[in-house]
This record gives sequence, structure tokens and C-alpha cells, in this order.
Amino acid sequence: MKVGRRHFLQAAAVAGAGAVLSMGESSAAGQSFVAKKKSAVDRVTLGRTGIQVSRLAMGSGTRGWGHESDQTRMGPDQLTRLWRYGFDQGLNFWEAADQYGSHPYIAKGLKEVDRSKVVVLTKTTSESGQGVRQDLERFRKELQSDYIDIVLLHAVEDGKWTENLKSAMDALSEAKQKGIIKAHGVSCHSIHALRAAADSPWVDVDLARINPAGIAMDERPQVVIGVLEKMKAAGKGVIGMKIFGQGELSETPDKALRHAAQLECLDAFTIGFMSSKQVDDVIKRIPVVSQA
Repeated sequence: MKVGRRHFLQAAAVAGAGAVLSMGESSAAGQSFVAKKKSAVDRVTLGRTGIQVSRLAMGSGTRGWGHESDQTRMGPDQLTRLWRYGFDQGLNFWEAADQYGSHPYIAKGLKEVDRSKVVVLTKTTSESGQGVRQDLERFRKELQSDYIDIVLLHAVEDGKWTENLKSAMDALSEAKQKGIIKAHGVSCHSIHALRAAADSPWVDVDLARINPAGIAMDERPQVVIGVLEKMKAAGKGVIGMKIFGQGELSETPDKALRHAAQLECLDAFTIGFMSSKQVDDVIKRIPVVSQA
């Protein structure tokens, strides 16, 4: 606990100071820039939602589908200890999904912390308004929470999803108006779905696959980044996933993490951890310096 508090306070001190390393220095092109230091525990606001999250989210969907994942296969006690450990280090952003089976595990973790200080993101695969309403009722029972911070339509590939999933979108809008959720959006699994999300004013938050090698992504990195920049400019919250390319980039973690942290179009990104050692390692590898 003392180690966790120290990490958190150090990061807070950096953020409080503005994290400015240098100002007005000359770049190779002869232009000035402000170099900023980003850390994993920085509090960032997701687009225009007003929701503040740690830059790094704790994911629960490594090889996740069919209501289980590598994280849930750890067992409730071990996973809950991991959630709590991350929280103690300053990570307040927990990413879940119905298809990962992680809701009961998060509920157990939420009992050990102040619920108001944790941001929970989850996802539904329902494609109808009735299905979404039923899911939200069940999700809240599983999470043992009166509200859910962010709910996304999960793994959407259809380029016309804003037309074909209209009833599901309306149900999430209704839930937002009632205070059942705070923000809604989509997790995209195709470049066509991603472009539709960039164009849709309904999307508060988008979860997109991005890494420097283009592994398990919807298109080449530069193509995806162009779409994410459009999203960011429109005021949407943008969260990155597949940062390590489903583990294929884990041998070069600095490159993958630097890529994610330096992208100005990303507010945050999620990584599925299996141990406190992994959490410590990633936190240690970020901060990075970005040029703004």
C-alpha cells in the first residue's frame, strides 16, 4: 500500500505541475514545441463526457468471449486483488464486457473501494432496444451498482450500424437521460464501422484497435489514426485497445506503449493485466514525452 501511494503521489505531483519538461525549444525542423510528460495515472477527460479516467485502463478481456476471459479464469479472489492493486496505484478505469463474464468480478472489487472514484466501462452485444434494456437491468445487478459509467455496443463491424442498430442506440440514449448510464458509444471491429462512428453525433465514446504494427486492427495504423483524429476533433472520447497486438508486441513493450501514449487522438487505452508485476512494469514504462 505504501508503494502504491508513493507511485500515485509522484504521478499526481507531475500532473499538478503541468508535466511540462521544456517550452519553446527548437525541433529539427526549426519549429518550437512544448514537450509534455504523460503518465499512466494522469487523469484525462473522455471527450465532452466530463468523465475523468486514468490514461491507462485495466482491461478484463484478454482472449475474452463466451462470457469468460484470461482474467476471469484467474478466479474471483485473484482478479479482485489485481483490480484493487491497480486502483491503489492510481488506475481508476476498469474495462469490462458482458462477453468477458467480468461483471461479478468487478462487483467484488467495487466493494473494496469508493464506487464514485471508479469508472466502469462495459459492453453489450444486443442489437435491439428491448435487448439493451434487459442487458442494462442485468448488468447493474451483476455489477451491484445503480449506474454504469459507460456502455458501448460491442464488436460492431457493420458500416451501416447507425441505421441498423437504431433501436439499440435509442435505448442507450434513454438510459443516459434517466441517469442509468453516463455515456454511450461503440467498440469498432472494422474500418467501415469506425468511420461511421466518427460521423455519428450519437457516439460519446469509441473503443478502437490501434498499435504501431497494425496487428489485429481494422486497417493500416495511419488510416485508423486519421479516423481517430476526426473523432477527437469532434469531441468524442477515444480509447485504444489491442495496444500489444494481442500479445505479439509484448516483446517490444516500450515501442507499443510509446506509440499509444504519444497519440494525441487517444484519450486513454486499455490493457489486460494478469499480475501486479505487469501493472508495475507498464506504469514504469509510461511516462513518455510527447510534443504538443
